[in-house]
Amino acid sequence: MSQTLSPEAAADIIRRLTSELGKVIIGQDVVVEQALIALAAGGHALLEGVPGLAKTLLVSTVARASGLTFNRIQFTPDLMPSDITGTELIREDKATGSRALEFVPGPVFASVVLADEINRTPPKTQAALLEAMQERQVTAGGTRRALPKPFFVLATQNPIEQEGTYPLPEAQLDRFLLKIVVGYPTEAEELAIITRTTSNAQAAAEPVCDAETLIALQHLVREIPVADAISRYALALVRATRPVALGGHEQIAPLLRWGAGPRAGQALLLAAKARAVLRGRAFVALDDIKAVMHPVLRHRLQPGYEAEAQGLDAESIIDKLQQAVQVPAANLEQDRAIAGVAG
Repeated sequence: MSQTLSPEAAADIIRRLTSELGKVIIGQDVVVEQALIALAAGGHALLEGVPGLAKTLLVSTVARASGLTFNRIQFTPDLMPSDITGTELIREDKATGSRALEFVPGPVFASVVLADEINRTPPKTQAALLEAMQERQVTAGGTRRALPKPFFVLATQNPIEQEGTYPLPEAQLDRFLLKIVVGYPTEAEELAIITRTTSNAQAAAEPVCDAETLIALQHLVREIPVADAISRYALALVRATRPVALGGHEQIAPLLRWGAGPRAGQALLLAAKARAVLRGRAFVALDDIKAVMHPVLRHRLQPGYEAEAQGLDAESIIDKLQQAVQVPAANLEQDRAIAGVAG
């Protein structure tokens, strides 16, 4: 890697990205921050919200402001895996008459891929993204082809329509670093939205960085130190969701069908590091872990029958998890700056 970033330079890039996104996206500050966390951490994100909340616009604007290549895939029931990854076609040389197979890349060959309404296509086609999301490569015709760097899949889905949809399997959900819930705007934000979008004045984001800068940003995120007590707290949160016999919390484990795997702990620390960089800090605070708990865990926990009987969803269980798991205070006394609220 030829380019390096200081925490100050990274914070400046994030401020400029946020400013450019703000030209197009009105409100949704938490959603924008979580999308930038995924970008800085080098992870994929699943955006869930009812139609008309600018999920698609957010993704395309993130790509434009980041200076990255962008492709949109509209997932439909008849979409085939090769429509995503690409296919081999027979090309004929008109001069010689010879024929040869030539690979035609699919839309997944871009730095930012929008998987729009990902739950509208069958599992076979959804699975075409698994290798790309995990390995950053595509295997077609027996040949492995690397995807561009950096590479992000930002998928959207509509939670209110169930007919004609195919819920994502747990294995694929686990590969999303964050699940971002996009809610309704406030009254003032919605007034600004309908006023701006029904006039001739249309704002557009301008690129503020490039692929090399983002790779350097991701490298910086991974260099951010984490106090041992913070790591142990993240681990305790994840292990508390597992069966009691495997170390799960006696109040939390019975509410779940299964617990979060090791990837959840990795996601907690990586997203917390990215949030620290976004806030201009060179260390991870407890607030960072607590701020990313919901987007990291909400798609990795499946409420069980007992939770359903009590009317508890994944969000409520995560709230209970935060209350039930105690922060290892002994070591935090040695790291007061890290332990404190850091905003």
